Amino acid sequence: MELDITNVAHGGIFVARHEGRVVFVSDTLPGERVRARLTEANHKSFWRAETVDVIDAAPERQPHVWASAALDRAPEHRAGGAEFGHIELGFQRELKRRVLADALQRMAGIESPVTVEAVPVGEHASPGDAMDGTGWRTRISLHVADDGTVGPYAARSHRVIPVNDLPLVERAIEEIAPLDTLFHNAATVNLVAPSEGPVRVLVSEKDKFGKAKPSPRSVIRERVGDREFELDVSGFWQVHSRAAETLFRAVQDAIDPELFDPRATNLDLYGGVGLLAAAVGDRFGSSVRITSVESDPEAVNFAATNLKEWVGATAETDRVDRYLQRVIREADAAQRARLEAATVVLDPPRSGAGKVVVDQLGTLAPQQIVYVACDPVALARDVALFAGYGYALKDLRAFDLFPNTHHVEAVAVLAK
Repeated sequence: MELDITNVAHGGIFVARHEGRVVFVSDTLPGERVRARLTEANHKSFWRAETVDVIDAAPERQPHVWASAALDRAPEHRAGGAEFGHIELGFQRELKRRVLADALQRMAGIESPVTVEAVPVGEHASPGDAMDGTGWRTRISLHVADDGTVGPYAARSHRVIPVNDLPLVERAIEEIAPLDTLFHNAATVNLVAPSEGPVRVLVSEKDKFGKAKPSPRSVIRERVGDREFELDVSGFWQVHSRAAETLFRAVQDAIDPELFDPRATNLDLYGGVGLLAAAVGDRFGSSVRITSVESDPEAVNFAATNLKEWVGATAETDRVDRYLQRVIREADAAQRARLEAATVVLDPPRSGAGKVVVDQLGTLAPQQIVYVACDPVALARDVALFAGYGYALKDLRAFDLFPNTHHVEAVAVLAK
């Protein structure tokens, strides 16, 4: 069918209408007329389609930064992971801004003038990379087909696509990526370029169920400014070479010092290896009390090491909702007062904090909440939930930590 594209939707897809029905279309952008192939028509409220040809191109369309994902390939043979690569970089950020602003308006009733800030790649990347949004990924997971072929999945599928290049990754990774090697009996090939030391290549074999076996433990070091963090090579760390530093500074800037009490029971929820707890400690000094809560025991062990210079910093292994429920149940009057004086930093997974955790934090009533979000819809939902406890959105910044994809990171500040 031929479709006129009118808007962008969450998830890297675009909006058209056909005989009054909404159609979500990939590989296009607003202002275009495209020829698209219908892929899903079993929903009452919407259909899905894939662009196969552009009839009238938008002025912001550019040659795709990754030939393996370009429009001249059939949709089922396009590599996934660079769904905005055909859009001029500045307009990508405008589209991300629209998605974030629309989510806040629809779900939380907030009109936000937020912009999406560019983040340059590191100094060791190739010249010009920051201009086209390539060369920034320090981590990538490639999948292995039954015949041993390695590559990314096709968009919205589990089909492995053989590729000749990986333009979004740091050049050190691209130079050694084993794209022409067969990996029989392997499930994934992960490549990691830490800020300290050489690129690591991790091959995960299949278990008896065909799933990837855990990789052997190995400590790497990541640097943020003058501070060094230890973590496992397979552990979570921000993907963009400058993302950890960007969020470290953004969280420091977001905290209102007039509302911050270093003696309060300050919390770093979904704390990982302690990156954001360290950001708080670096800003407010050695007397800061802060507890980092993380469900991954290995990450908690590293957090304890990374936060050891702060006497009042601790790292606990627990699910965030279980930890908060225990605090609510056991806190006495003095502990409640220290929680009400607290600053809470939370960096939840893509699904967001959710109603249970928001309700628990609303019950504890901390002074301010700094919410690091990688999903605009989940953030907007949680902002609306926090409003029910008297919290207003005081500040919001957004960062383009994933160029040439639809993803955007935001740092929101909520206070009574």
